[in-house]
Amino acid sequence: MTDLTALDIASTVRAVRARALGPTELVRAFLARVESQDPGLGAFLRVDAEGALATARALESRDDLDALPLAGVVLAVKDCLCTRGLRTTCGSRMLERWVPPYDAHVVARLRASGAIVLGKTNMDEFAMGSSTENSAFFPTRNPRDPSRVPGGSSGGSAVAVAARMAQGALGTDTGGSVRQPAALTGVVGFKPTYGRVSRYGLVAFASSLDVVSPFGGSVGDVAAVYEAIAGHDPRDGTSASLPVEPVLLPEGPEVLRGLRVGVPREYFSEGLDDVVRARVESALDALQRAGAVLVPLSMPHTRYAVAAYYVLATAEASANLARYDGVRYGLRVEGRHLKDLYGATRDRGFGPEVKRRILLGTFALSAGYQQAFYGRAQRARAHLREDFRQTFAQVDVVATPTSPTVAFPLGQRVDDPVAMYQADVCTLPASLAGVPALSLPVGESPSGLPVGLQLLAPHFAEARLLRVARGVEALGLR
Repeated sequence: MTDLTALDIASTVRAVRARALGPTELVRAFLARVESQDPGLGAFLRVDAEGALATARALESRDDLDALPLAGVVLAVKDCLCTRGLRTTCGSRMLERWVPPYDAHVVARLRASGAIVLGKTNMDEFAMGSSTENSAFFPTRNPRDPSRVPGGSSGGSAVAVAARMAQGALGTDTGGSVRQPAALTGVVGFKPTYGRVSRYGLVAFASSLDVVSPFGGSVGDVAAVYEAIAGHDPRDGTSASLPVEPVLLPEGPEVLRGLRVGVPREYFSEGLDDVVRARVESALDALQRAGAVLVPLSMPHTRYAVAAYYVLATAEASANLARYDGVRYGLRVEGRHLKDLYGATRDRGFGPEVKRRILLGTFALSAGYQQAFYGRAQRARAHLREDFRQTFAQVDVVATPTSPTVAFPLGQRVDDPVAMYQADVCTLPASLAGVPALSLPVGESPSGLPVGLQLLAPHFAEARLLRVARGVEALGLR
C-alpha cells in the first residue's frame, strides 16, 4: 500500500487533478500520522481536523482543480500567522485564547491555491528563540533524536515536515528561524527577500526583519509553496511591487556548470563544529566537481551581525509588544491601579525570554543610549548590506554552513542566552541584509544528525536561488 504521507507536492497535485487521489483520503492519512507521531514530538499546538476535512470535501466537489496550483496539498502553519476562526497564540499565554477574525494574506493565498491547512504549529514565544523550548505550552523535539532540539523559532513547522505530518509548512524567519530548524531537522527551508511575501496578518516580532517563509521536504516543495504566497500586497507597506519571476527548476545539476559560488571565510572560523565543517566542505567539493567555480572571499562585517541583530530585533520587539498591556489585546490581569494592571498582565502573559528581549530593546532605545546602541547597530547593518552588494558583484550565489552545530540537547542552552543566540550566527547576516537564503541538507553527523548548507543570492533573485538549490539537491548529498 502506498504511504500517502510520503508523496511530494507535485505528485499530489497531479493525482488530485486526475481524480486518482481524493483530498479527504489524503487528509485522513495525515491525521493518522499526526496521531501516531506528534505525542512524542510536540510539533502541533492544535490540529484542525474538522476544518481540514471540510476543505477536502469541498475540493472534491469542484470542477476547476486544474486551476489550483496546490490542489489537495496538506500544509501546516506557524502559530503567529492569523487563521480565521482558529486560535493563534504565538506560543504565548498572552494570546492563549485569541481567535482571529481573518486569515493572514499568506494563509488566504494558500487556501485560494487549493491547499488544506491541517493545523497550527508550535514555536518559541513570539518567535523569540532558536530551539522551540521557549513555547509557553511545551517544547518541540527533533524527530531524528527526540532528546535534542529541532531549532527555532519555527521548530514546530520544521518537525511537521521532517516527520511527514505535513507536506509543507509556513514558518517565519527573522534571524534564521526557518533556515536553522530546517538544517537541524534535515528539511529544506527558504527565506525569500524581505518584502517579497506579505506580512499582513503576521503577528510582528521585528518588523524590519520578519519574513514569512516555507518549509518542504525538497526544493520543489518549497518552490511550489513560495510561488503560491509571493507577490505584492497593498495592505503591507513593506511589500515589494516587483513582479515575481516564475521558478523553473532543472532536473539535474547542469545549472551548476560555470556557476560562481562565493565562499566567505568568516563563516568557517572558530566556533564551527568539525562535523559541520567537514560536511559543508564536502558539499562544496561536490559543487566544484559538477562544474561550479568556488570563489574564496571576505565579508568583513559578518562579525558584527550577532551584536547588531540583538540590538535591532529587541528594539523592534519592545515597540511591537508594547500593545500587550491588558487593555486592548490578549490577556488581562486586573489590578487596583492601571500600573498594576500593566505589570500583572505582562508578568503573567510573557515568558522569561520575551521579557529579556523587551528589557534589552527598551534599554537600547532609552534616552542617552539610543545612538550608542541602536544607531550603531543600524550603521553595522548598512555595512553588512554593502558587503553583500560587493560580493554579488563578483559571484552568483554565496555558500555557507546554515548552523555552526548539529542539533544540541534539550535544556543545554536554556540558561545561557549568549550560547543560544550564537546558534544563529550563520543566518543573521542574510536577515540583516534582507537577501534571500535557503538551507538544504547535505549530509549527517556520525550519530545521524543532519547538516545544512546555506545558499544566498541577491535581492529578489529567488528564482536563481531555487534553481541552484535544485542543482545541488540533484547531486544527492543528503
